Amino acid sequence: MSELEAKILERVTAKKASMEGVRKFFTALPFLGPFLFLIILFYLVPVILTFTMSLTSMDYALEWNFVGLKNFVRFFQDSSVKIVVLNTVKYVVYTLMINVGFGFFLAVATSYFIKNENLRLAFQTIWMLPRMTPPVVYALLWLWFLDPTEAGTLNSVLHKLFGLPAQNWILNHPMKVVIVANGLIGTSLAMVVFSAAIKSIPVDYFRAASVDGASDWDVVRHVIVPFLKWPIMFMTIWQTLSLITSYEYILLITDGGPLNRSEVLSLFSYHKAFSNYEFGYGAAISTVLVIFAVILAVVMLKVFGYDAIMMRGEIDEKRDKDHISF
Repeated sequence: MSELEAKILERVTAKKASMEGVRKFFTALPFLGPFLFLIILFYLVPVILTFTMSLTSMDYALEWNFVGLKNFVRFFQDSSVKIVVLNTVKYVVYTLMINVGFGFFLAVATSYFIKNENLRLAFQTIWMLPRMTPPVVYALLWLWFLDPTEAGTLNSVLHKLFGLPAQNWILNHPMKVVIVANGLIGTSLAMVVFSAAIKSIPVDYFRAASVDGASDWDVVRHVIVPFLKWPIMFMTIWQTLSLITSYEYILLITDGGPLNRSEVLSLFSYHKAFSNYEFGYGAAISTVLVIFAVILAVVMLKVFGYDAIMMRGEIDEKRDKDHISF
C-alpha cells in the first residue's frame, strides 16, 4: 500500500469514527437532554450572568452600567481582601484536615476495628444526625453550647471540672469555632464514603495480612490506605471546593466577625452583594473565587495523579475483558 493510499484510508477511518460518535451522541440525546437542560439552566446560565454582572456597577438601583474590569481592579486593591484571603486559606486547610483526616479515622475505627455491624451502623447514624438537621438549627446548637455566660454548656462544664471562669468563645476564637463546627459536620460524609470503600476491599487481603503477622497499623497503612487512594482524592477535592464556596455556618455563627476575623471570600462576596447592595462588585469577587477554584481543582487532580488512576482503571478493565474472553 502506497503512502497516499495509507493517508486516504486513515482519513476515511477517522471520518467513520467521527460519524459513529455523532450518531451515538444523537442516540443518547433523548436520555441526556433533560439533565443537560438542567445543568445549562442552573449552572451555566448563572455563571454567565454572574460574570456579566461583574462587569457592571450594579447596585440597589439594579441598573446594568458596564464599567469593564474596574470591579476586578478594585478587588485586588481592596485593603480588606488580604485578611479575607488569609482567613479563607486557614479555614479551608484546617477544616479540610478535620473533614478528611478525622473522617478517615472514624471510618477505620467503625469499619475495621468494630466487628459488630449493628454497632457500627448505630454509631454512624448518630454521627450523621447533625448533617440531617437544618443549618440554622445546627448553628443555634453551637450558639447555645458556646453561650458566653456562666450558664453556657461549655463554660459550665469547664468551671465545674477545672474552675475556669466563663469566657466568650465566639468573640475570642471566632475562626476556631467555625472550623470545628464545620469540620465536625463535614466529617460525616467522609466517614460514610471511606467506610463503604473499606467494606469493598476483598477480605482475602485482610486474611493474608493476618497470616503474615501484620499488626493493625500495618493493615491500615499497607492494605486500607492504598485501596482508598481514589476515595481520598475525591473527598479532598470535593471538600476543598465545597469549603471555598460555603459560608452558611460562618454567617449564622459569627457573621464574619468580629472585625473580619472570620470573614472568608464567599461570605465577603455575599456581604458586598446583599448587605452593601454592591451587586457588581460582589459578582466580581464570586468570579475570582470560581476561577481560583477551577485552577485549584486541576492542580489537585495533577497532585493526586488522576491520569495515572484512570489509566490503571482502563488497564484493569481491559485485563478483565481479556480474561473473560479467554
